[in-house]
Amino acid sequence: MKYRSRTEIISMILDSVTVGTTKTKIMYKAYLSYTQLKEYLSLLEGSGMIGYEEGTQIYRITDKGRKFLKLSIEIDDMVSSKPEETLAEITI
Repeated sequence: MKYRSRTEIISMILDSVTVGTTKTKIMYKAYLSYTQLKEYLSLLEGSGMIGYEEGTQIYRITDKGRKFLKLSIEIDDMVSSKPEETLAEITI
């Protein structure tokens, strides 16, 4: 697997919790070790992007997390799209 940025990993985690899921499923969907998963879940809970339901042990995305995921996808689309003109064609 290629090197992934922190943003890519966070986006994968947020995508996996959109319907609500357990730690194990998040770990497998985001390709993380348990140690990495604990760190990211702590970060995301602390920043208010995901919530944890005590009784069911399920993680769910929050509105703030949805906004981050949407923006992350938009940025990825802009960066990965083919440029309409090459640098050689640009005139000043």
